[in-house]
Amino acid sequence: MTAPAGTWSRVPIVLTRRRAGEALHDATHEPITLGLPFPPGAVTDAALLNLRDASDRRVPLQARALERWHDGSVKWALLDFQTRDDTTIFNVGAGSRMSDAKGIELTQTSGGVLVDTGAARFSMLVHRPFPFASVAIDAREVIDRERSGLRVVDGTGRQCRVQVRRVVVDEHGPLRATVLIEGTIASWTRPLLGLQARLHFFAGSAAVRCALTLRNPRAAVHPSGIWELGDRGSVYVQSVELETALSEGPTADVSCSPELERPIERMSQPLDLYQDSSGGEQWRSPTHRNRNGVITTSFRGYRLNTASESAAGQRATPVITLERGRDRIAVTMEQFWQNFPKSLEARDNAVVLGLFPRQHADLHEIQGGEQKTHSFTLAFGRDPLSKDAVRWGRLPRVGHSSAAYYCAARAVPYLVPSHANGMCAYDELVASAVTGPHAFERKREIIDEYGWRNFGDIYADHEAAFHAADEPFVSHYNNQYDAIAGFACQFMRSTDVRWLTQMEELAAHVVDIDIYHTTRDKSAYNGGLFWHTYHYVPAGLSTHRSYPSAEGVSGGGPSNEHNYASGLRLHYLLTGNEQSLEAAIGLGRWVMAMDDGATTPFAWIASGATGLASATCTPDYHGPGRGAGHSINVLLDAHRLSGDHAFVEKAEELIRRCIHPKDDVEARQLLDAERRWSYTALLEALAKYLDYKVERNELDETYAYARASLLRYARWMLAREYPFLEKPEILEYPTETWAAQDMRKAEIFLLAARHAPDAERHAFLERARFFFEYSISALRRMPTRGCTRPVVLLLSHGFMYGYFLEHPGDRAPELPNDMHDLNAPPSVFIPQKIRALERLKPRGAMLLTRLLTVLAAG
Repeated sequence: MTAPAGTWSRVPIVLTRRRAGEALHDATHEPITLGLPFPPGAVTDAALLNLRDASDRRVPLQARALERWHDGSVKWALLDFQTRDDTTIFNVGAGSRMSDAKGIELTQTSGGVLVDTGAARFSMLVHRPFPFASVAIDAREVIDRERSGLRVVDGTGRQCRVQVRRVVVDEHGPLRATVLIEGTIASWTRPLLGLQARLHFFAGSAAVRCALTLRNPRAAVHPSGIWELGDRGSVYVQSVELETALSEGPTADVSCSPELERPIERMSQPLDLYQDSSGGEQWRSPTHRNRNGVITTSFRGYRLNTASESAAGQRATPVITLERGRDRIAVTMEQFWQNFPKSLEARDNAVVLGLFPRQHADLHEIQGGEQKTHSFTLAFGRDPLSKDAVRWGRLPRVGHSSAAYYCAARAVPYLVPSHANGMCAYDELVASAVTGPHAFERKREIIDEYGWRNFGDIYADHEAAFHAADEPFVSHYNNQYDAIAGFACQFMRSTDVRWLTQMEELAAHVVDIDIYHTTRDKSAYNGGLFWHTYHYVPAGLSTHRSYPSAEGVSGGGPSNEHNYASGLRLHYLLTGNEQSLEAAIGLGRWVMAMDDGATTPFAWIASGATGLASATCTPDYHGPGRGAGHSINVLLDAHRLSGDHAFVEKAEELIRRCIHPKDDVEARQLLDAERRWSYTALLEALAKYLDYKVERNELDETYAYARASLLRYARWMLAREYPFLEKPEILEYPTETWAAQDMRKAEIFLLAARHAPDAERHAFLERARFFFEYSISALRRMPTRGCTRPVVLLLSHGFMYGYFLEHPGDRAPELPNDMHDLNAPPSVFIPQKIRALERLKPRGAMLLTRLLTVLAAG
C-alpha cells in the first residue's frame, strides 16, 4: 500500500515454503497466522479487514490489532485463516464485517475451559491431567483419561506430581483460540519446575498446536560470577514424556514417517524412534559436554525400532499415527532433530512424545532460571485440517506480503527493498548470512550448534580467530547487536523466508535460554539477558551464560550493555508469538529494576538510582555509551508494546542523565576507541527516541533537549571522527568488526541531517556517504568479512542509507519557537553506591563498607 494515510488498497499475501526445493508440502488444509503492518490512518478496525483468494473468493479471516499508531489506527494486525485448497496467493482489504460460519465456542469456568471447535470438544481443568481432561468427537471419548498426561521422573528416579493450577482463555477468535495452562511439577520433597502451555485450537478441526514451557525458577548460585553446568541451582530429571493414549479397545494400527522426505508407512507396535544427536559430522562436538565435562551424545542421528525391524538415520522429523475405527491420534513435532535428544514412540495404543527422553545417556540438567519451550502438534480427528497436520505440523508454510508493501507501510522506519539503487554492495555483504560458505545455517555444523539448549543460536566464529587446535572452538553469540531485529528487517526488505526462519529460531532460543528466568537473584540479574561467550575463550561448561571457569575470565553476569528487545518486538509483530511479547516487556522491567536503588543493600544509606542502567565500560561513566543506549532502546520498545508510560519516563530520565545539549564533547574523550567507541549506540537510541516522539506528535521540551543533544554531538563528529581502522595502533584487536561499526557513524549523520538546519544538511549527508562507502569497501577487502559479528552489525545498520537515497528530502518537523530554551548547565550523576560509601567514610565504618560492597557484588 503506497497510498496516503486514510486511503486504502489491497495488500498481497503469499504462502511460501520454508526453504526452496523442500520435498514435503502437499498439505492443502492448513492454519496460517501472520502479522501485517499498515500505514497510519489506513485501518481503523482490524475486524473490518477481509481476505480474498486469487479468484476473488472471500476467505474467512480472523484479525486483531497488535499495535496502534498514535491516532488509534492499526499499525500491526495479526491475521488468521485456513487454506482449503492449493491456493497460495491472497489479498487483504477493507470491507464489511463477514458473517462467517459458526466458529470456536469457549466456556470459561472457575475449574477450567471447555473448547468446542465444531469437530471436537476439549476439556482442560485444574487439578486434572495435563493437558486434557477429556477429548471427545461426536460425544465419543477419544483418549484414555487415566493413561494420558505428562509424566516426569526426577533425577533420583522418583515419579513427580504434575499439577494444573490455572486454566484461562488467552485468545478467543472465530478461527483460532488459545488456552493458557499453568502449573507446577514437584518431587516428593520440593517443587522442581514451573509449567506453562499455550494450546491453539482451530475452527472445524480436532488438531491442536501446543507450546509447552518447562522452567526452573530457582536462581543459579554462580560462585565468583562463574556460570557453569553443575551449579547448585540446577534441576535434574531423568525424563519428561507426554503420553496420549486411545480409549480402551483393540490394538490400533500404527503408521510412521521418520523424516520429511519419507512417506507414512504402516509399522507395528511397539515403535520407538529416538534422536540421540544432530546426525551431523560434528555430532560429538564439545558443545555437548555435561556438568562433568563428558560429551553425552551416544551415537550419530536416530534409531527406529519396532517389533519386527530396526533402522537408523541422521535427522528425523517424525510423525506417528494410531488409528482404530473412527478414532485417530497423530503426534508430530517441528524441529525434532534440531532439539535433540527427543523420542517419539507408539506402545500399548498410546503415542509417547519424549521432550526430555529417558533413553538419553545422562540426566537432563535445567539450569537455575532456564526454561525450554517444546512445540508440537496433536491431531485427534479425521477432518481435513487434522489429516493434513501430519504435514503442516512438521513443516508449516509461511505467509507474508511483498517487500514493496512492508517498506511502504513504514511501520518499521527507513526500510527499502533489497537491491535498491546504490545498495547492491551492501546487500551482497548481508546476503552471506543466508547463502554461500559463511551462511549462518552452515556455521552451525562447525560446532554442532544443535540440541535443545543450543538450537537457534549463532556460532560466534569471529571468536575463533586465534584458535589453532583441531577441536572445534565453541562460542555462542547470544543475540549481540540484536541479530533477531536484523533478520526481521532483512526479511521485510526481501521476503526471503530464510531470514524469517532464522529470526524465529533465534528468538525462540533467546527467550528460553539467554534470558535469566528467575526472581530469586539480585535485581541487577533477575530477568536479564546473558552476554555472549567471553571473548576468545571457549564456552566450556558455561553453555550460553558467558562466563566459564577459565584463565583470564573475571566473572560477571547479565548487564545493561547487552540488552536487546527490538528484535523480540518485531518477532511478536510478525508472528503473534506471546512469549516474545512478554520477553521484550520483561527486558524493559529489568532496566527499571537494575536502576532501582530501593532494592540494594545501600538503600538505607542513600536513596536514588544505582546507575546500573546507564553505566558503560566502568561503573563511574554515565555519558554516551551503549549501556544507556541499549537501556533507552529497550524501554522504548517496552512502552510501544505495553503502553505503560513509566517506560518512556525512565528513557527520558536516562537521556537527561547521560547527555546534554551543552556538553563539552571533547572532554568525553570519545576518540578513545577501546573505551568509548559505543557512544554511537547512545546517539542512535536518541534518534530512535526522536522518531518516536514525532510519530506521537509530542514535540515537547524533552524532544527539543534530545534533538539539540544529537546535533551537538553530530557536529563534533563532523569535525573529529574518522574510520577506526585508520589508527589500528590504538586498537587491541584491529579486526573486521571495527569496519562494520563505522556504519553506525553513517547512520548518525543521516539521522542528524533529518533534524539539521538547511545550511548543515549537505555536510551531514556527505559525511554519511563517506562512512557508508568506507564501511562497505573496507569489509569487501577483508577475507574475514563473513564472520558473524560484522555481518550481524550490517543486518541492522546500513539499509537506512538506501532510504535516504530514495527520500533525500526527508525531514523531521520544525520545532515551535518556544522550545529552544536549553540553558540549564549539565549535571553530574553519581551512582547510589558511590554516594553511600562517601557518606560512610566520615564515620569510619570500614567494616560496614566492606560488608555492603560484598553484598552488592554477590
